[in-house]
Amino acid sequence: MREYKFFVYIMASKSRVLYTGITNDLAVRVFQHKTERFDGFTKQYRVHRLVYFESFQYVRSAIAREKEIKHWTRQRRVKLIESMNATWEDLAGSWFSEELLANPNASAVIKYDPTKVQRAGQGKSPYTFKEPAPGQPVRVKFRPPRIRTFGGSKDKR
Repeated sequence: MREYKFFVYIMASKSRVLYTGITNDLAVRVFQHKTERFDGFTKQYRVHRLVYFESFQYVRSAIAREKEIKHWTRQRRVKLIESMNATWEDLAGSWFSEELLANPNASAVIKYDPTKVQRAGQGKSPYTFKEPAPGQPVRVKFRPPRIRTFGGSKDKR
């Protein structure tokens, strides 16, 4: 049986604009934010730094926590971040190479470097990359967003 892991994370800009989100693949989602893959809030305000995250086994628990954090005041979110990351350091700062971030539309291959692995958080959210086989790059697959059309060419009554 597959073991699932879900993450609630907070990203910040240099001017400390905050974004709270949820994902089942933290590395891929952080890469998408850093390379501005999608239009939206994080691209507009240049929110590129992972400053906090927690991991959960069940998606409902993660969704509940995300909703809880999103309804907090900014001051309370800042206290949460500073309880684990007092300097607001980018926890994913060493996850991706400069070449990969410079050309985000190239095929995404993240090379594993055991000296750069960090553990973030000390309570609920210890997260480390699993070590791949020696000499094997870690491949990250991106799914294009689904295109949905509404009010198509169906017969009108």
